[in-house]
Amino acid sequence: MNAPVTLNELQLQDVSAKTVLQLDKKRYLWAISPALPVIGIGILAGYQFAPKPFKKIFALGGPIVLHIIIPTIDTIVGKDNNNPTAEDIKLLEQDPYYSRLVKSFIPLQYLANMYACYLTSRKTTSFIDKVLLGVSMGAINGIAINTAHELSHKSSRIDHILSHLALVPSGYNHFRIEHPYGHHKRAATPEDPASSQMGETFYEFLPRTVIGSFKSAIEIETRRLKRKGLDFWSKDNELLQGWGMTATFHASMLKLFGQSTLPYLITQSIYSISLFEIINYIEHYGLLRQKDETGKYERTMPEHSWNNNNIVTNLFLYQLQRHSDHHAYPTRPFQALRHFDEAPELPSGYASMLLPALIPSLWFKMMDKRVFEHYKGDLNKANIYPKRRAKLFKKFAVIDKLLNK
Repeated sequence: MNAPVTLNELQLQDVSAKTVLQLDKKRYLWAISPALPVIGIGILAGYQFAPKPFKKIFALGGPIVLHIIIPTIDTIVGKDNNNPTAEDIKLLEQDPYYSRLVKSFIPLQYLANMYACYLTSRKTTSFIDKVLLGVSMGAINGIAINTAHELSHKSSRIDHILSHLALVPSGYNHFRIEHPYGHHKRAATPEDPASSQMGETFYEFLPRTVIGSFKSAIEIETRRLKRKGLDFWSKDNELLQGWGMTATFHASMLKLFGQSTLPYLITQSIYSISLFEIINYIEHYGLLRQKDETGKYERTMPEHSWNNNNIVTNLFLYQLQRHSDHHAYPTRPFQALRHFDEAPELPSGYASMLLPALIPSLWFKMMDKRVFEHYKGDLNKANIYPKRRAKLFKKFAVIDKLLNK
């Protein structure tokens, strides 16, 4: 005898694909993100079969797509006016289509990486081409860290394993631990290694965030294991499990394709980590949660993350640019994230901000005034890089004086 159908199940059955499509007009466009490894495979095939004069262009296909094509389309298409209501969010969260879409990225990512290893193992592939192909695939594996990010916030152990699998090519497995249990606790505070400070260059932020996040992940996992009566070297250590998966993958690639793939493997890892950390650098730059009278930080609010509502970059990054809502509701799936008008706004989408973030003078020109205006001229409320605190206060005191003349 069949079990009785609950009212909730009847309501779910009543929600047709057409209804969900009305709620989310971008429903089928979300396939753009898991299609990225397919684009990567196309770039690799182009490199393999193109005439020699065009091979370098295909080898650099990843950065061309990431830094030129996506920002251009993003600027032309513009902003997303869609914002789900509370009822819409419930329906969108219950649709398994989106979760399957995120997970489909991973097998395609591995296929692309194996193809790249094959190409870089060939005697006809020069050292410089191996590095360039590493940069191109590093762009794919960097965006894969965002796939891992989406999965890292889920409660299922399977999702956590899949998150680690997406992180394996880059070797950034500690992110699965540090991000949900470290960064989300400390975001927009000086204690957070993944929150950049006003006046801090990306090149100063990069070692601070990589080393600080790594240490934080070890501390978090050590405490978790200690609560269970286990030591760090336990088989239950998720960090060791993730690192083991990474070591197995890279050792397998070297075994299958030879040591000639090493320049590729190293380059793609460095580039993917750097790309991801540029996005980290952008997300909370100079923003600070204030303390109450007891010295405790206020809860994370929309004003503690830089946002952008451009459609195209959001399609590639699972709406990571709606970062404020993600911090308010970390387990909320990407398709249900909302835009807040009161959240501080970046001048353009994340894809367009990647290159300015690498040029300190340009970045400071674009962003420091925005931090100053966000805090209505009170830089005591901003998260400022200690080395440049005096210089920034002096600079903006002069600007404030000129504006108020």
